[in-house]
Amino acid sequence: MTSPSQATKPGADTPGPEDGGLSSTRAAKNGNDLVGRSPGQLMWMRFKRDRVGVISACIVLAFFAMAALAPVISKLYGKDAYTRYGQQAPVGELLNDNSYPVKPNGGMSSEFWFGIEPGLGRDVFMQLVFGIRTSLSLAVAITILSVLTAIVIGVAGGYFGGRVDYFLGRLTDLMMSFPNQLFFVAFTPVIMALFVDPQDEMPTWMRACVLIYVMWLLGWMTLARLLRGQTLSLREREFIEAAKVAGTPPVRIIRKELLPNLVTPILVQSTYMLPNFVTAIAGLSFLGVGMPEPVPDWGRMFAKGAEVYQSDITYMFFPGGAMVIFILAFNLLGDSVRDAFDPKAGR
Repeated sequence: MTSPSQATKPGADTPGPEDGGLSSTRAAKNGNDLVGRSPGQLMWMRFKRDRVGVISACIVLAFFAMAALAPVISKLYGKDAYTRYGQQAPVGELLNDNSYPVKPNGGMSSEFWFGIEPGLGRDVFMQLVFGIRTSLSLAVAITILSVLTAIVIGVAGGYFGGRVDYFLGRLTDLMMSFPNQLFFVAFTPVIMALFVDPQDEMPTWMRACVLIYVMWLLGWMTLARLLRGQTLSLREREFIEAAKVAGTPPVRIIRKELLPNLVTPILVQSTYMLPNFVTAIAGLSFLGVGMPEPVPDWGRMFAKGAEVYQSDITYMFFPGGAMVIFILAFNLLGDSVRDAFDPKAGR
């Protein structure tokens, strides 16, 4: 550390006539670089130094890339998720008389990388890739709707207060009183029966809409509570009071002053909500109220693995391992994003 006496010596840090003031120019330039960084740039710098966060982000992006490029992967791989290869082949070539893979490790080979599905004989790798596509598509839609609903209800209740806060708060309390997983299972068949006769088969798109609706209806309350508390503290700050005194409309105050200061909790909570919805979707499919056959789904792969684990334990490894890796990576990513936005929060 440079002492005050050293700092005042000519030729140390003080520019002399021989350098034409170049050292002061460099110091000013370096100072401007440090001061000129935006909060987003500082967050990105902190995030890049977090090795766990970067690795988790790469894993999450890989899952999303596989989901988006599932048809391309299928074309390059040469197989799809719907063809029953085991049943099309002669008996004893891929499946035995009991409809289990003939080859060891679930039928893994150079032709079928992850083996084939017991019973129907579909390709497990393609089932897994398209299952990622199904789960992430539903989970992303539910997360977006839940976040938007939480922003509207949480911010409105926290900012306006009074009767608005009272009624929105009681609505949030009422919705939080429902046990989510139980009502996911109970409500989904009921809502489906309202649109389609139980004797008829519901279209796949309608079942997906019902799943999104039910899980969105019961998935926004926690974030709304959090945003309400954050808004209550922010509305007493000086910049909000100054905006009110200046006659700024409430909608503009919320949009320009409050929401930019709520980006951190919204983004962090979103990274926790999405993997929870993926797990919930898989749980509904496991219980038989999720996406129908032949739509590839992680939960139904779990259900199939639970049926055949005694004869083909390999089949359970792939959906189980994929889900564990995805959820773990997403949760670690959420922690890293939180620490990058607010380093003191992790201490």
